[in-house]
Amino acid sequence: MTIALRRSAPSFETPSLRDKVSPEEWKIRVDLAALYRLVAKYGMTDLAATHLSARVPGPEHHFLINPYGLMYEEVTASSLVKVDMDGEIVLDTGFPVNPAGFTIHSAVHMARPEVVCVAHTHTVAGMAIASIKDGLLPLSQSSMMFYDRIGYHDWEGIATDLSERERLVRDLGPHFACILRNHGLLALGVTVNMAWNILYHLEKSCASQLAAMAAAHGQGTMVSLPSKEVCEHTGQQFDAFRESLAMSERHWPTFLAELDREDPSYRN
Repeated sequence: MTIALRRSAPSFETPSLRDKVSPEEWKIRVDLAALYRLVAKYGMTDLAATHLSARVPGPEHHFLINPYGLMYEEVTASSLVKVDMDGEIVLDTGFPVNPAGFTIHSAVHMARPEVVCVAHTHTVAGMAIASIKDGLLPLSQSSMMFYDRIGYHDWEGIATDLSERERLVRDLGPHFACILRNHGLLALGVTVNMAWNILYHLEKSCASQLAAMAAAHGQGTMVSLPSKEVCEHTGQQFDAFRESLAMSERHWPTFLAELDREDPSYRN
């Protein structure tokens, strides 16, 4: 894998980039840049660390990832870096890519061709639940989306060892969410919209579990867990919701409109 050094300060005045890529790739670029802005807006960033990626349409097996060193609120459609599955930069925007980001995202994109978008975060709530032995509990409606439908991958150190990809994929299994133990969260989607919804609900589930556990501890009581039958029934209901996200983009324009009202520069 080749990780290029940053050669010069990038220019964001690159209107010609849109002419160099297909309309389908440009749409994915805009959607992924929007996802970076949403993650920043909802407080899920870790300075310039962590990463989100999206598969580029076509047979080349390329994907887009954030330019290493930019804050999420600075990411634009033109600044995203296109790489292949060997880590080679295909379309240079003047930035390198995060080696750990490449390892995690290439693993998923190589093994799960139906997945378009992969989101990885290091939020306080996500890292806290990732550090609890029992992991995510079915304490709320949102968390039951992940009942028996989430993977767990043990911490192996900073993800720069390409051999970890095989184990990560094994532990993720067929799921669209994974808790990276002692590390953070992973959410997948066959669309950017789907990945965002799964990430949002996974983050909310982690935060609500921490609040419930703290409240129960303060009152000297235990958290209340629904029956396994109810949890599985709710999980099946959410399966239908996830499938609708995979088939529909009806929510995504609402998020884009929200960003456009505040700062449409992600489209550049």
